[in-house]
Amino acid sequence: MHNAQKDWISAIAIAALGAGVITTLAVSQGQNPFVGLGITLFSAISAVIIDHLW
Repeated sequence: MHNAQKDWISAIAIAALGAGVITTLAVSQGQNPFVGLGITLFSAISAVIIDHLW
């Protein structure tokens, strides 16, 4: 059963951490940091939304 009381802040932090690892690698290879930050935020928010809707 889906738990509707999940902690949104923790979910966003964990998703951002996962996306941030890959983004950090991309930035170290020359990607624009602002593009990397945007990708990280988009990925984290998408992951949380999918998790809560699933």
